[in-house]
Amino acid sequence: MDDAIIEFRNFSFRYDSQAEKTLYDINLKIRKGEKVLICGPSGCGKSTLSHCMNGLIPASYPGEASGDLIIGGKSFLDHTIFSLSRITGTVLQDSDGQFIGLTVGEDIAFALENDNTPLSEMKEKVMRAARRVGVEKFLSHAPHELSGGQKQRVSLAGVMVDDVSLFLFDEPLANLDPATGKTTIELIDQIQKTTDAAVVIIEHRIEDVLHRPVDRIVLMNDGRIAADMSPDELLSSPLLKECGIREPLYVTALKYAGVSVNADMHPGLIDTLTLSEADIERVRSWYENTLLPPEKEKGEVILEAENIAFHYDNGHEALKDVSLKVRKGEMISIVGRNGAGKSTFSKIICGFLKPQKGMLYLSGEDLSRLSIKERAERIGYVMQNPNQMLTKPMIRDEVALGLRLRGKLSEEEILKKTDEVLRICSLYEMRSWPVSALSYGQKKRVTIASILAMDPEIVILDEPTAGQDFRRYTEIMEFLRGLNSLGVTIILITHDMHLMLEYTRRAVVFTDGTVIADSDCEDILTSDTLTEKASLKRTSLSDLAELCALDGNGFVRRFIEHDRRVRA
Repeated sequence: MDDAIIEFRNFSFRYDSQAEKTLYDINLKIRKGEKVLICGPSGCGKSTLSHCMNGLIPASYPGEASGDLIIGGKSFLDHTIFSLSRITGTVLQDSDGQFIGLTVGEDIAFALENDNTPLSEMKEKVMRAARRVGVEKFLSHAPHELSGGQKQRVSLAGVMVDDVSLFLFDEPLANLDPATGKTTIELIDQIQKTTDAAVVIIEHRIEDVLHRPVDRIVLMNDGRIAADMSPDELLSSPLLKECGIREPLYVTALKYAGVSVNADMHPGLIDTLTLSEADIERVRSWYENTLLPPEKEKGEVILEAENIAFHYDNGHEALKDVSLKVRKGEMISIVGRNGAGKSTFSKIICGFLKPQKGMLYLSGEDLSRLSIKERAERIGYVMQNPNQMLTKPMIRDEVALGLRLRGKLSEEEILKKTDEVLRICSLYEMRSWPVSALSYGQKKRVTIASILAMDPEIVILDEPTAGQDFRRYTEIMEFLRGLNSLGVTIILITHDMHLMLEYTRRAVVFTDGTVIADSDCEDILTSDTLTEKASLKRTSLSDLAELCALDGNGFVRRFIEHDRRVRA
């Protein structure tokens, strides 16, 4: 008996709005009870594949298909999006875009209401689903009152009430802090173990997904399936790197140490990794022979916060006596769980919010005396979503906008300055392009260029790499590193522990509106106490160091320095 829930047979698809196909000759079978990770670089066809599974193709995205796609024993063309909703339950990347009800209970009950389920049965099913994901205490809450992790649980409960055969998770980790992401993966694992449903996770953060085992990893590239293997097999091959996907850090570290990674070592999970004595000796030898560079001299203090306190109108105390110093030419990370106060602090620096207590100084000058406009000339703020910052149709006009509004330069001087910044940002060849023709990463560079044109002393970036695959992540961060080398002070607000480790030497940790740590990144991510308090995640490099009886802090520092040299 064939237990396949989804089966693609030589399936290809082209959107009506495109000349070329997005999917080519897909052969893929997903069986009852399986957990499958689908990964690949941006634009590889992952999202199109998921839209075929949940009926958005062809219901919302019409196009031309060839080959067969069988869902629940029937061709996808014989299904309606309503009938498919009973087979595939989708949890979107943005939970806010999935909420329907005014309360959590109403939202979970939405599908049951559409089925005219009797009230007593509906209440029983809603409570059962809520208990399974741990939100039974929030049934009367409005969805917007919940944390990011709680919102995802509510979304999951909303698709569980229908007893679907397939759970489809679209980038479930994108907007979550590390600890909440870890909890989400544990929850998905629990759902798979306690139901007969298949689970498909679409995510490019492979190491984070592999906090719990998966049966297979499907690697996509250029609209085709490049690999369909067990985690042990795929992590032993060069395919991830060839497709521009980051492999787990412990695997990269083993390769740097000269260890030949193979499937027999079970590298799919750090918990199952088995090393021979010879392999451990290679790692120890690499550790001893990897030299650390001398510490850089510290620059003068450019930004100083003294006892900053802020509360919102509803009484929520967002910041409590926050004090820190940022030195000229630094690139630092600000990290912590969702709602810890990171974004509130950045808004206070920029003048969008005024603290009820405390002082801010920029190069010794009291920032409270400066207007938002005056601060913007010295402190640039780049939002997470570039589309929220772009206002002009053409690239050159967008970058020149701030200079024109400032009104201090002639048009000739503005164009000269704009072209200079476009060259620095590798956008000069596109200067006459419409903004709409750019990729997400290119749009990000345009927003940074528009800030740089103002010659800021400090640039604050909120989640600069959110939703980016490894190739685009590297492109953006290497660009920022180049700016930093020119003397621009950079503050990164991030949930990405890899970014924190690789690109910043120092991190400031926020928890419940207070600073609980201000130290070297490796000190923070090798401290179980700090990672637990701040909802961070211990790095797998620490686990590998422990396996090899090495100092975790020193091992992480050596890995980062070696990795920087290799990538440079």
